[in-house]
Amino acid sequence: MPAKTGQQYIDRLKKANNNVYIHGERVNDVTEHPAFKNAIQSMAKLYDLQHEKPEKMLYTNPNTGNSVGKTFMTPKTIDDLIQRREAIMEWQSLSNGLMGRSPDYLNADVMAMGEANEFFAEGDPMFAENAKNYAEYARENDISLTHTLIHPQVNRAKMQAEQNDANVALHLEEKTDEGIIVDGIRLLATQGGITDEILVFPSTVKKSGELDDPYSLAFAIPNNAPGLKFLSRESFDQDKNNFDHPLSSNFEEGDTIVSFDHVLVPWDRVFICENSSICNRAFGETNAVAHMSHQVVAKGVKKTEFLLGVVLTLMDSIGIDGFQHVKDKGTEIMLNLEIMKSHLYRAEHNAQIDKWGMMTPDFEALDAARNWYPRIYPRMAEIIRILGASGLMSLPTYDDFNNDEIGPILHRAMQGKNVEGYERVQIFRLAWDLTMSAFGNRQTHYEYYFFGDPIKMGMTYFDNYDKQPYKDRVQEFLNSMNVSKPGTVQS
Repeated sequence: MPAKTGQQYIDRLKKANNNVYIHGERVNDVTEHPAFKNAIQSMAKLYDLQHEKPEKMLYTNPNTGNSVGKTFMTPKTIDDLIQRREAIMEWQSLSNGLMGRSPDYLNADVMAMGEANEFFAEGDPMFAENAKNYAEYARENDISLTHTLIHPQVNRAKMQAEQNDANVALHLEEKTDEGIIVDGIRLLATQGGITDEILVFPSTVKKSGELDDPYSLAFAIPNNAPGLKFLSRESFDQDKNNFDHPLSSNFEEGDTIVSFDHVLVPWDRVFICENSSICNRAFGETNAVAHMSHQVVAKGVKKTEFLLGVVLTLMDSIGIDGFQHVKDKGTEIMLNLEIMKSHLYRAEHNAQIDKWGMMTPDFEALDAARNWYPRIYPRMAEIIRILGASGLMSLPTYDDFNNDEIGPILHRAMQGKNVEGYERVQIFRLAWDLTMSAFGNRQTHYEYYFFGDPIKMGMTYFDNYDKQPYKDRVQEFLNSMNVSKPGTVQS
């Protein structure tokens, strides 16, 4: 099957009957359950958009001649890279950047994994073939993916092998003729129960050593594989209406704990097995991190555009857009937006062909952006809260406005500069859902930890930054002063 439609995505989920639990109960049908159905409908719209805008979203797979998703496309030129990003932005415009695990994120990883498949041959030539074949399979079948790469937070001061319960984290249990048997727990699979398959990849924020080899795995399996369970956190949706919860009623992706109970992974789905060195280098040496970061920065641009639009609309609704401190806060978000767009432009126009034959964006620009955005996103959410002030505290609901007795009172009480009470509350409920609801707070937390602990990320960035040219420049300046050391005679 080439690029799928929204209905095909939904039909697959129904047929798969993934093993999903929420609020202590197993879900019979995620497509109908109130915790998942609205996010599934939003995902379906993304897939339908591919067919509504084929010139932007689809391309012909040269291997098969089928029309497939452009977010899987291997860029060979800068124009290809820009085309893929424009396809990404079509999806991000639909979700306003609020679905952090929309399909384009992992499609970029799968594409890079397939093109750089020779990297995986270091573990076994079979693994390279597996990576190449899986990328083609995912592209040809428009597979929707979740992924997991974090061990449970038991005792972060110890390696997995040194934990009191060394088997709690996902680990290799046995090798058989059919494949590997894995067992244990992994975090944190966003959209865990509402996708086709799961990619298990290693976290590289904290490097692993040989003792962690049993935990050093990479593979992909269907989400309905025997022994696989998705344990969902409580939902921030649960059939809320679009007026009271305009964002969480559409874009609540959900996050899951993933349990592997003696799960068989067929050999043709294994990419890394018991090799911490390969795990530590996988994202960097395949350039998957560059292509995934390219998607993330594009998402950040669209999300910041939406934040700015909310701020400007809120300002206008209550007539505060003329105050100095208000303009200054608006300017702050405008500057953030333009800086993100500049990072994206530099990344694309400084792109180069890598050793795998991919046109790879300039990672220096993307690395700066992905380290910077988690630091500024909480501030932008704070700006919305500051500008909304007490107006975000007492917000009537849709039912309140529909009440014949109190509705007219609320229309009058909640009116704004140039909007009716109902319209102003709608604007403020949007701002509240973006920043103060459970959904909004999750968005802030999610952006802050998107690539891991920002402090550890920053330490890595500092350590890897080419600092010597700047120190040399200072030393050259000092030398040019021609000042002799104390106690010496200047010639």
